[in-house]
Amino acid sequence: MTQARGSNIIDLRSDTVTLPTEEMLEAIRNAELGDDVYREDPTVNRLEEMAAKKMGKEAALLVPSGTMANLVSLMSNTKRGDCVILEAESHIYWYEVGGLSAIAGLIPWPIRGHMGALDPQDVEAAIRPKNIHFPETTLVCIENTHNRAGGTIITPQQIEALSRVTKKYGLKLYMDGARIFNAAVALKVDVREFTRHVDNLMFCLSKGLSCPIGSVIVGDSEFIERARKIRKMLGGGMRQAGIIAAPGIIALEKMIDRLEEDHRNARLLAEGITKIDGLYVDLRRVQTNIVLIDVSGLGVNSETFIAKLRERGLLASNHSKTIVRMVTHRGIEKEHIERALTIIEEVAKELRVKR
Repeated sequence: MTQARGSNIIDLRSDTVTLPTEEMLEAIRNAELGDDVYREDPTVNRLEEMAAKKMGKEAALLVPSGTMANLVSLMSNTKRGDCVILEAESHIYWYEVGGLSAIAGLIPWPIRGHMGALDPQDVEAAIRPKNIHFPETTLVCIENTHNRAGGTIITPQQIEALSRVTKKYGLKLYMDGARIFNAAVALKVDVREFTRHVDNLMFCLSKGLSCPIGSVIVGDSEFIERARKIRKMLGGGMRQAGIIAAPGIIALEKMIDRLEEDHRNARLLAEGITKIDGLYVDLRRVQTNIVLIDVSGLGVNSETFIAKLRERGLLASNHSKTIVRMVTHRGIEKEHIERALTIIEEVAKELRVKR
């Protein structure tokens, strides 16, 4: 279910609910295909070359999902038994079924950040000394934008400061850049301002860029060769994968600048919600396309609030016991935000009366 013209449902659960554009669907139908395991799919090859160039790295690799991209990258940067430093509410730690331990055999070392950003001093203090009793720390992971922090941006300056620590200790710095183009568009800088400070990263095609499937890993050639083999091990070796790559090419060519519209709509939504009694939004965190709404002032939990919204045709997701998440994306326009605010106000009023 996704937002479409004429639909009575306003779906703000995630930017993953976007549908491909007509141009993307036509590109899928006409894509030139080959066997990608043999590296013979010309459409995949073109996408990977485009992605590497755009990110300022040597090479790239198409994978089916962001979760696989993160797992493949973790395994390509480390060995079993290594310790990985990451932010305590990162997607890798929260939402990827424990794959970093269950499959990659890694020890997570979570650190609480500030609005999603790790403090370099905290990272340095967490690096385990060389000792027979300790796992070896080999990797630091960051997430940009940071989902659970509310779509907050880890700035190029913050990444550079972290990279000085990782280089000092000979560690790799990896970025889960699922929404990295949101960060670049919001700050109005080239995405390479972020990527030049990390060893490797991934980004999603299937969120704000509106593709039906796919993520891309980028890094140096040696890293991507390891990643290609691990992708195959995990069942991600694909055959005529040009049907995935074709909309990805259009996304990189035409869909990045459009993200600014999502950011404007998220700000409009957030500022409207702050005017509703019983609800709270920390506007400092509304930097891209995610809005976190604290409903505790209404004396209800998230599930109750979400259920009331759903009855009126507005879909949202549960972030925590009293925090509701809404995400803007292609297909959500100003009139949808205005209607959503009316529904939210109606629900808040109803719940206030019942208290």
